[in-house]
Amino acid sequence: MNDSKFDLIVLGSGPAGEKGAAGAAYFGKKVALIEKENVLGGAAANTGTLPSKTLRESALYLSGFKQRKLFGFQLDLSKTIRVSDFMAHERFVKDQERHRIRENLKKHNVTVFRGSASFKNANTIIVAPDRCPVISLTADRFLIATGSYPFRPKNFPFHDPRIFDSDTILSIDVIPESMVAVGGGVIGCEYACMFAALGVKVSVIEKREMIVDSMDNEISSALKTRMEAAGIQFFMGDSVQQIECGDLVSLQLESGITIKTHSVLVSSGRCGQVDSLGLQAIGVETNSRGQILVNDSFQTKQPHIYAAGDVIGNPSLASTAMAQGRIAVYNAFNLKRTADIPTLLPSGLYTIPECSSVGSTEEQLEQEKIPYVAGKACFANNARGQIIGDTDGFLKLLFHSETRKLLGIHIMGEGATEIVHIGLTAMMLNAGVDVFINTCYNYPTLSEVYKYASFDALTKFDKHNASLQIQP
Repeated sequence: MNDSKFDLIVLGSGPAGEKGAAGAAYFGKKVALIEKENVLGGAAANTGTLPSKTLRESALYLSGFKQRKLFGFQLDLSKTIRVSDFMAHERFVKDQERHRIRENLKKHNVTVFRGSASFKNANTIIVAPDRCPVISLTADRFLIATGSYPFRPKNFPFHDPRIFDSDTILSIDVIPESMVAVGGGVIGCEYACMFAALGVKVSVIEKREMIVDSMDNEISSALKTRMEAAGIQFFMGDSVQQIECGDLVSLQLESGITIKTHSVLVSSGRCGQVDSLGLQAIGVETNSRGQILVNDSFQTKQPHIYAAGDVIGNPSLASTAMAQGRIAVYNAFNLKRTADIPTLLPSGLYTIPECSSVGSTEEQLEQEKIPYVAGKACFANNARGQIIGDTDGFLKLLFHSETRKLLGIHIMGEGATEIVHIGLTAMMLNAGVDVFINTCYNYPTLSEVYKYASFDALTKFDKHNASLQIQP
């Protein structure tokens, strides 16, 4: 076979690209992967998922945050935290993940090309390495997994070194005295918590009335309360109208309030990384944010071109992108191991405290007129919660009030992004309240909250059934 002819060409080495390439190669397909950066892994490994979560752990460790509630424990925070302290472990984790990806592609015999890619026509890709002649590659199928980049509103002067987006914040050279996060979504709240844990005075400006409004309302409200207790100030239902950069950055809000700060993090969503691909010329459609339009099989308007990951928009989660990349190539080649994209996609919010959920929210169930009961268990009544000092966390389980099947899991507290998988697995098995009642959990563990949230729900099932019996 021609060395420049492949069964599949993958654009991008992030979660969707890596898993899609490896998935096709596993079934004997000749696969090429093109990465424009000098390092593999995309935003997940280099500017987004892993770096931000690693920095969170570094902030928790260096600030002594987790030890503050332990009885009799006094932590000396007089030592100034340097940026080098803050970033060292982040660099180590990134290097390890890049190495893992490189070895995984090598193991699957995926040919990697470095350089910018663009479509010459619907079956040919031009690869342009830096200061080198271009290379022409052809394939029967393509997977676009080029990821996304932070959207930059025009009214923010990003030329000022004190104005950051979610990529550039990772190159911060000084931990500021104060910071304003513009946007109370996932990224804004995660970084707000991270810097507040380090003693930075943090404010959040959010034009909506709720932070992270995709979450269950009770979780969103509880998280905001916890963030306020950590010293974070919120300006809800407000937006930035004007910015002046003097000794401090001055933000004039629509409400008339003026905030002066040492730094600004702008978190206004993301755009698909497609500008240089030449998609319009080959008939691949995108929306106003550059996100590629696909069908349920991740197929674009060109039947042999697929797209997955952040480049197709929400939910923009690394875990989801991995599944999308695999499923896209299974569909592209009609492979026997074809599977549907998981319908249950957990979300993880790495704030302080963590939040996580899967399934329906109370608001969604009410809107869809699905009868349900909510069972709740608090970490304050859990022995492990007392041991670790997290007495504000809680688990809420939503059950169908008639079938008693589990419909939703919502958690705030230590280890939420891990604990949610217990409920997720139960939902995948179409289980109900009995699975938690009849399960024996280690003691003391946070996992026990599933049993006690289920006991709480049982009392409400009885009340619901009684109310049905007395209705005329």
